Amino acid sequence: MGPGRSSTTGARRRRRSPEVAEREIIAAAEELLRERPFRDLTVDAVMLRTELSRPSFYVYFRDRNHLVLRVVERFGAEMWTMSERWFDGTGPGGLRMRDALEGVVAVFERHGPVLHALADAATVDREVEVAYTALVQGFIDATALHIEAEIEAGRSLPLNARETAGALIWMSERYLLSSLGRTQSVAPATVIETLATIWTRVLYGARDG
Repeated sequence: MGPGRSSTTGARRRRRSPEVAEREIIAAAEELLRERPFRDLTVDAVMLRTELSRPSFYVYFRDRNHLVLRVVERFGAEMWTMSERWFDGTGPGGLRMRDALEGVVAVFERHGPVLHALADAATVDREVEVAYTALVQGFIDATALHIEAEIEAGRSLPLNARETAGALIWMSERYLLSSLGRTQSVAPATVIETLATIWTRVLYGARDG
C-alpha cells in the first residue's frame, strides 16, 4: 500500500465518530443476515462490507455474538416504540391495538429476513437464545401488565392476563416470522387484519375496547 492511499484511508477513518463506526458495523451485519444464515456471519465477512479495518471491530464489539446481541437490541427498541401505541395511546383499546400491530408488521416487512435469521440463531447459540428469549419475555411482561390494567378498567374481558399475554405474543412472533420472514408469503395488510382480529376478539370480545 502506497503512502498516499494509507493517508487517505487514515483520514477517512479519523472522520468517523465511534457512534457512526458502530452503526456501520451493525448495518453490515444486518445486510449479511438478510442473505446468509447466522452460522455464516463472521467478523471477516462483516468488516469486508465496511470501510473500517478488521481490528477496529474489537473496539466496539467483543465478538460476533456481542454484535448479534446489539442487532437484537436495535430491533427490540424499534418494536417497543410501535407497541407503545397500544400501551400508552388514547382511544378505544381495539383501535390502539390495531395501530400498534400496524407498526410491528411494518418492522417485520422491512426487516423480516434479519429477524428470521435472529430467531434461527436463537436455536443454535446460547447467548443469542438468552437475548432473544429475554426480548420476547419483555413484551410478554408488558402486555400482561397492560391486559391487567384493561381488565381493571372494565375495558377487557376477565382473563388470565399472564397466560393470555404469553400465548398471544408467541403466536404473533411465529406467525410474523412465517409470513414476513425470509420471504413474504402473506400480504402485510392480511397479516395486520388477522392479528388484529385475534387480539381484539380475545381481549375485547365483540366490543372495540
